[in-house]
Amino acid sequence: MQNNSKITPCLWFDDQAEAAAQFYTSIFRNSKIVHVSRYGDAGQEIKGKPAGAVMTVSFELDGQPFTALNGGSTFKFNEAISFQIFCDTQADVDDYWQKLSAGGDETAQQCGWLKDKYGVSWQIIPRILIELLNCPDAAISQKVTTTMLQMKKIEIDELKRVAAD
Repeated sequence: MQNNSKITPCLWFDDQAEAAAQFYTSIFRNSKIVHVSRYGDAGQEIKGKPAGAVMTVSFELDGQPFTALNGGSTFKFNEAISFQIFCDTQADVDDYWQKLSAGGDETAQQCGWLKDKYGVSWQIIPRILIELLNCPDAAISQKVTTTMLQMKKIEIDELKRVAAD
């Protein structure tokens, strides 16, 4: 299936591409697996993957195209790349946080950042946080920044409380 987007993130997995795509599409609304391609005979020779093993999975998360590649264990995810999820409510923050952090690295949880069970980094960001950080009143912005830096998952009510004090 042809992808018409100019930019599509490609996530490199050892052999979890299909499971990861299924995991992500189960979390985000308006998401689907578009196509699964498989290695042929060359997969065994070049990548050590048997013919018929999943090579790539094209999928969409809320309409954003992604590709997951089973390329072997050569590369690992790190925090240099992350995906931001902007949320309007604490319920959305809590939902994404709970689902994406399940089985992930708890030591990587800070300031709205988390790592999922595949090692992919996500930022769960309430939109109000951006508004408060960009507040023209520098004292409010500073108080919100200080509070946010002490959080793992961002708590909207606490940000609002600090901003109002």
